[in-house]
Amino acid sequence: MTSIKRNSLADEVAQRLQEQISLGTYKPGEKLPTEPALMQAYGVGRSSIREAVRILANSGVLRVQQGLGTFVEASAGIEEPFPQRIKRATIDDLDEVRQLLEMKIAQKAAVNRTAEDIEKIEVYLKKRKETAAADDTAGAIEADINFHVAIAESSGNSILTDLYKTVAHHLKNHFITQFKNAESFRETQHLHKHLLNSIIAQDAQKAWQWAQRITQHNNDEPAK
Repeated sequence: MTSIKRNSLADEVAQRLQEQISLGTYKPGEKLPTEPALMQAYGVGRSSIREAVRILANSGVLRVQQGLGTFVEASAGIEEPFPQRIKRATIDDLDEVRQLLEMKIAQKAAVNRTAEDIEKIEVYLKKRKETAAADDTAGAIEADINFHVAIAESSGNSILTDLYKTVAHHLKNHFITQFKNAESFRETQHLHKHLLNSIIAQDAQKAWQWAQRITQHNNDEPAK
């Protein structure tokens, strides 16, 4: 292992240890090397190692047993950071997750949205319409993602919001490759308007249905 540059040392050590655990270098139930060994491996001081271990222990990745050492906790879920798992997912799997999330966040947004949320969503919907009309594909993609992110933020569920943002971020470049023009965005503008109207009306059932219509259109749409 190479030494770490001096920049948020404890966080960087924690991230490197997390990566090693995800890769199976350190397995669940296994004891980590001693502090001196870790200090030498990462090229940092004792305080950075201890802080990194504390960070991972607080997040449930490590277990510190006084007098015995530090052990890797067994994972109840996936054994790698979620953003890292997302990176190696297929485009089809990512898009399917995005579509499912859009229906749920639309439903939640209809219940929990505020007047400020509506104003923000309306701004992105208007931008989506303008960029699509100008055949600005990249701009339409950006506005479309921001529109759905704004709906996610108004859902009142921070986990759904973070999941949607993570998935949409990794799909953005794929969208740029997939859509050669903004025709699809022009064709679905009215669907997005109906979705917003159902959220404004706080009709959760219709919000779900319009979000479903949007995802079904995307599924049927051939690559541009």
